[in-house]
Amino acid sequence: MRGRSALAAFVVLMLAWVVGAPAALAHGGGRDHHPKPSQGCGFANGIKHVIYVQFDNTHLFRDRPQFASDLEQMPRLLGFMRQQGTLNDNDHTILISHTAGGILSAFTGLYPDRNGQTVTNSYRYFKDDGTSASASAFKYWTDLVDSDGVPPADGLPNMVNADSGQPKTTPAPWVPYTRAGCDFGAVASANVVLENTSTGPNGDMTKVFGQGSPEWNEALASNAAPAGTAARALAQTDFVGFAVHCGRGGGLCKHNANAKADMLPDEPGGYAGFQGLFGAKAVNPAITGGQPVVNDTEGQPIADPFGQPGFPGFDGMLAKVSLGYVAQMQEAGVPVTYAYISDAHDNHTLVRASGPGEADYQAQLQAYDQAFGAFFDRLKAHGIDKRNTLFVFTVDENDHFAGGDSTDGTWSHTFCNISGGQVCPPNQIGEVNANLAALLPAGEPPFLVHSDSAPTVYVTGRPQRTDPALRKLERDVAAAQAIDPYISPAPTPITKFLVDPVTEQTLHMVNADARRTPTFTLFANPDYFLSTFNCPAAGGGGPVCIDYHFAWSHGDATDDIGRIWLGLVGPGVRNLGQTSRIWADHTDVRPTMLALLGLEDSYEPDGRVMSQALRGDAVPKGLRRHEGSLVVLGAVYKQITAPFGAFAHDALVASTRALASGSATDDSTYAAIEGRVEALTQRRDALVAQIRTLLNNAAFGGGWGDRVDERQVRRLIVKGLVLLAEGRRLAAHA
Repeated sequence: MRGRSALAAFVVLMLAWVVGAPAALAHGGGRDHHPKPSQGCGFANGIKHVIYVQFDNTHLFRDRPQFASDLEQMPRLLGFMRQQGTLNDNDHTILISHTAGGILSAFTGLYPDRNGQTVTNSYRYFKDDGTSASASAFKYWTDLVDSDGVPPADGLPNMVNADSGQPKTTPAPWVPYTRAGCDFGAVASANVVLENTSTGPNGDMTKVFGQGSPEWNEALASNAAPAGTAARALAQTDFVGFAVHCGRGGGLCKHNANAKADMLPDEPGGYAGFQGLFGAKAVNPAITGGQPVVNDTEGQPIADPFGQPGFPGFDGMLAKVSLGYVAQMQEAGVPVTYAYISDAHDNHTLVRASGPGEADYQAQLQAYDQAFGAFFDRLKAHGIDKRNTLFVFTVDENDHFAGGDSTDGTWSHTFCNISGGQVCPPNQIGEVNANLAALLPAGEPPFLVHSDSAPTVYVTGRPQRTDPALRKLERDVAAAQAIDPYISPAPTPITKFLVDPVTEQTLHMVNADARRTPTFTLFANPDYFLSTFNCPAAGGGGPVCIDYHFAWSHGDATDDIGRIWLGLVGPGVRNLGQTSRIWADHTDVRPTMLALLGLEDSYEPDGRVMSQALRGDAVPKGLRRHEGSLVVLGAVYKQITAPFGAFAHDALVASTRALASGSATDDSTYAAIEGRVEALTQRRDALVAQIRTLLNNAAFGGGWGDRVDERQVRRLIVKGLVLLAEGRRLAAHA
């Protein structure tokens, strides 16, 4: 989180602008408004290709000062972003910061409360009897929370949005592209591809291919095959992980017998008559001229662990694999490609984490660098480069390295049984696994958690937040301690922040499905991974141990997790090199891309166009005419609404004090602080709605920018600054 001094400097800067800044920063001439692409697929600013790549847990900054960072060990990519465009190192993720949540917020431009993924990568939900069950966040776009139950225990969409007044499926990210006539290729992209091979009534195979179809029958047989066999893997290899959503007019789906209806029944404005190709069995021949296999950037066939051509699994989406698919799609005429690249710091062969400077970790990053070199060379040979292509590179989240220290990249990959009094070696690697229930006094109400470094807690029976037993549980969690050997040999607090539904609302963690709202959320010391289970026998079997299998934690509200990076290269992008001057988050990626492309969504995104990263002639006119004031308004907007913004930080501080306060006979402090947080959040939400509409109308409303009222903009800036000041006072005096 940003420091208090940073906020003070921000407020001073904004106030200085309000009393004396010019009305606009002129960029000079330019077109009136971005023209809409034709049905034959065309974009504004001379862009003909879009390549979007999102890494899993790949770092720009160093985790240990003596070892180069991930991107420093990928100089071909790092140099491309720094030298050819803008690399913003002051981007941020959402809360709770996880793979699915980060990717889907960037894909949609919506915070988790509006895209539905408020807790990921899995989450719990309450059932009718007051108990809770688990669901995966990784599901195809139109899947339900409970896709397997008959009837489902929770029949709302996994990707849920209530902008219409009713819980419906969140608008899909490929729609503006396909409506414009452009094929949209997805390479292991979260929820845009099939994520499972379920043949149940609401399963992907049933909805996409139909019961009794050849694909459905293959999945039925594959799912019944013995575990660990090629037959068991076949359905995933053939149908999961890759897709092409075809544009209006047909694209690769035209006259293709493998094309299936691309169904989005809740899409605003309708989405009838579109088709898609789902899975390698359909995608591969469509992009290779009939061949069943796609090669990676080294020229090797992409296959599953049994050698079957197709999806190698999400852990197998190495840079050479994902980039090989992207290049093949682009060369086959798919102009828009979104891709995921798996992290480089886990050794999936040895099933353990690797630490900074470790040989296998460095070798993997070197392979990633070589893949990017081959990728850029291959694209250039086909006339695809920064002159006609919008490149977007980013990451779903950063993560915190839970480990000791090493001078030479040698790490101890062993269990360390802290509960048994074992002393961990100084170069120990691994998260501190702790059984949260075992750290609390006896007699707590029954609860389950979504196990995490930032666990969400679901108390059986869904008690009201003021329930005395629940309040005692929250106070006990706030006071809980355990040994973190990376900090001290003596017990220290496990909790950094603690929030219940009041501040979960502030953080955009409450969506349209009330069953999913956690009873409370613990943002822990990021060295911890908290569950309700003891360590495995190999770790000593006690409540606290070091598990070397995992060492990179995420989810927590700490700067090393939440501060990420975004690289933009291509027509209309300014060449700023690496910069920290643009405070942004995941939601800003999509509106910035669409503004460059001359497209727009059918909804207001939560993000705003980062005009500072765009050339003057590429900035929409409505923004350009009032850029000075609207950039300042956008900066204030981010600080009051972003989960890693100043207002959210102050709410976290105040909430933590509230939940830790009080006793069985006096809970007045809790009530007073929570009442203030709730009131400020309501004011924040009302102000955010006004600012969001103004910024989006200026960016995407054609001539609406002519009607921007500078006095209104200044009033909104002042209201935002006042709100930030009130939040700061609450945090200081709660």
